[in-house]
Amino acid sequence: MAQRSAPAAAFFDVDETLVTQKTLFDFLRFHYESTGRPPTAHARARAALTRLREKGAPREEANRAYYALYADAVEQDLTVQGSAWFQEQLSVGGFFHPPGVAALRAHQKAGHATVLVSGSFFPCLLPIAQHLGVEDVFGTAPLVVDGRLTGEVVRPMIGAAKAEVALDWAAGYGVDPADCFAYGDHSSDLQLLSAVGHPVVVGDDPALRAHVARAGGRTLPGVP
Repeated sequence: MAQRSAPAAAFFDVDETLVTQKTLFDFLRFHYESTGRPPTAHARARAALTRLREKGAPREEANRAYYALYADAVEQDLTVQGSAWFQEQLSVGGFFHPPGVAALRAHQKAGHATVLVSGSFFPCLLPIAQHLGVEDVFGTAPLVVDGRLTGEVVRPMIGAAKAEVALDWAAGYGVDPADCFAYGDHSSDLQLLSAVGHPVVVGDDPALRAHVARAGGRTLPGVP
């Protein structure tokens, strides 16, 4: 993404903050379809991930389990699939969450830098980032060897990782975090929202709403 100086930055989670779905689950469906696997394969994979969460596994563990499903996938193939998947979402409609996108556009109009920070990965995030015209995008980075994903990740972009990326980005561009904004919908975004002076919760997560109430932030409607 293009970089420029700005008086402030707005950091946005993506799933159910800027878009109405869990991008990883739907992209997995598209990926399986593109590689000729039956719908039952996607259903089994999704059920396994759901069981993992229901057993109380940390969100980071579930994130790693998700990316293990892409072991041996060709990185370039995923990039191509990501572009096609995004066009499918646009054609179906209802992909973007209007309150989140309206907030992003308001920041862009005000001259603020806009940055995506998500646990999702490049096939999903890059088309979204390009469509929205944001300055930068950070997601979970899969390990790639000889052009193929190993099934492992450097670090899930969840929880503290989001806050660290936002603070590093602000420091690198000389932006005071106290002047920055952060948007999220899930309690795993709490550290990101706590890292800036202007937190905004999208939806009704109780942990985020409690933080916003203390910090004097704002709330936006969540995904119906």
